[in-house]
Amino acid sequence: MTGGPDLVESIAPSPRSPRSAKRQLTFVSLAGLMAVLGIAAGAYYFAMRPVTLKVAVGPASSDDLKVVQTLAQAFNNQRNSQIRLRPLPTDGAVASAQALADGKADLAIIRGDLDVPKNAQAVATLRKNVAVLWVPPAAKAKGKKAPPKITKIAQLAGRRIGVIGRTQANVNLLKVILKQYGVDPNKVEIIQFPANEAAEAIRSQRADAYIAAGPVNSKITTDAMLASSRDGGTPTILAIDLAEAIAQNHPAYESADIPAGSFGSVPEEEVKTVSFAHYIVARKGLSESTVAAFTRQLFSIRQALKNEFPLAAKIETPDTDKDATIPAHPGAAAYVDGEEKTFLDRYSDFIWWGLMALSAMGSAGAWFASYLKKDERNNNSSLRERLLAMIAAARKSEASEELDLLQTEADEILRETLQCFEHGAIEEGALIAFNIALEQFHNAVADRRALLTSLPQHLQRTAQLRATGTL
Repeated sequence: MTGGPDLVESIAPSPRSPRSAKRQLTFVSLAGLMAVLGIAAGAYYFAMRPVTLKVAVGPASSDDLKVVQTLAQAFNNQRNSQIRLRPLPTDGAVASAQALADGKADLAIIRGDLDVPKNAQAVATLRKNVAVLWVPPAAKAKGKKAPPKITKIAQLAGRRIGVIGRTQANVNLLKVILKQYGVDPNKVEIIQFPANEAAEAIRSQRADAYIAAGPVNSKITTDAMLASSRDGGTPTILAIDLAEAIAQNHPAYESADIPAGSFGSVPEEEVKTVSFAHYIVARKGLSESTVAAFTRQLFSIRQALKNEFPLAAKIETPDTDKDATIPAHPGAAAYVDGEEKTFLDRYSDFIWWGLMALSAMGSAGAWFASYLKKDERNNNSSLRERLLAMIAAARKSEASEELDLLQTEADEILRETLQCFEHGAIEEGALIAFNIALEQFHNAVADRRALLTSLPQHLQRTAQLRATGTL
């Protein structure tokens, strides 16, 4: 039987389990939660923050620029507006188209009869324009024979034709019309002048006929018509009867009618002509959700602006057919066709993958937590084995001092075991098994202490001497 220092050393308390495990697990859990919340907040911010789109439009002081400026102000004043507009002034539709092609603008106002950039997709039709070709009334001159009156486009050969506007597109439009009627453009004299000089040029009789392109009721065309009136006579608008043939040969143009009285008292009755559109186009790579939001806002405020700015009422939805002259942007088509995606539709894949990531993170966190508790579980297993060994030691003990040391160690084992249970390192079943072993230990100590107490005094002294190694 062992005794003295050997027994004391054998029943010395075992090392305590790590107390930092719970703090580590808490830190990991909080870090994971903060990361998830940060990702969710960032995703919501980027999804809902206003997007500023640069709109290439020109020239300066044009109606197109005024429309865009009015829309930009309305967008800025609109609550919960997802889109902001920043006008990017250019020299005209050609420059605007180039800005879009070069990626310097997100949106652009372009003419449908010009070269459309390959990366342009229609968002809306800003307005429809009609070609107005007219002849002023013959001037009364004494002693001079009046020139033959022009009543048909075919009679323009050899005449001077004034083109209102600086853009080459209007000249190209005139040439298309002349060619359709068999008139060689090289056989006419084309005189081009800015819109602000049109009235003076017409009064000065610088041409025999004039052409202008713009919306019905255009102020520029109306002023030119008024300047053409002289000596009580009114100008004559030449009908473009072959408008449908022109439209077939040139898809950018359409057949249209000029209603009677569109320009003051002119024409007296409906006249056939060709038309083309000004479009709001977007870059092909622009986000579908962004374009859909812009289209939705555009048409939601269009009616509200028509009283303040009548040109806004002329904005129309784009042609979403596959054979459209300018294909519609998918975002605009989704709005027009009622297929615009909701927030969940757009981000359902991200949400699903996010949930999968959270599940993976949870599994990884559980594994990591279990890994952190491995040492505690192993240590608790050794403590339980030690407690079982202490039961046998208690039954062989020969002195109360030995039992006191065993009891002290059992108390320490109990404290460590309860800490492991609180940390989740052991399950309730393991705790029950430990309680059974602890109860058996207490019974063994109590039985041995009662036995030692019942011994005669001389035997008790002999047992104490043996226990201390002095016998």
